[in-house]
Amino acid sequence: MTDANLFQLGIGLETGAQAEEDTRGISAANIDTLCDRDLFAEDRDDHFIRRDGEVFAGTHLIIEVANGHGLDDPARIERAFRDCVAECGATLLHIHTHKFTPQGVSGVAVLAESHISVHTWPEIGYGAFDVFMCGDADPWRAVDVLKAAFATQDVHVQELRRGAGLVGERGVAA
Repeated sequence: MTDANLFQLGIGLETGAQAEEDTRGISAANIDTLCDRDLFAEDRDDHFIRRDGEVFAGTHLIIEVANGHGLDDPARIERAFRDCVAECGATLLHIHTHKFTPQGVSGVAVLAESHISVHTWPEIGYGAFDVFMCGDADPWRAVDVLKAAFATQDVHVQELRRGAGLVGERGVAA
């Protein structure tokens, strides 16, 4: 297997979960101690969001672009992904797009904070974007980026607070 194939599988990435656990000192021996910490403490390093008395894994926006232009262009979609990442304060790990025949593009930008994905139907000017981010990244900033990238003001957004109500006081599933 080549190094490129290993990268595609996520093997050997410095941002892998095992490396992160090693650097954060998480092990089977100390997981109970870590879970005993106050879930609402501002100094927690779990990247959960604490807002309005809620704790949740991240903000997931369902963004529907209507009457959009350029939704059949993988390069334009990749540029939009990169612009969203920069504007939202996220960390890009990898982008992959796929161009369909006769039209349409699917793509994903894998982020340290989660992901941005899209499926497009350019023949009707429609793009279905998901922008899911945890931590300090602000997915709402992606909305104006996508409006500009696809030359439309016709954008509809729904917000989901992923994990809201499912994380208990000890930081485990309720």
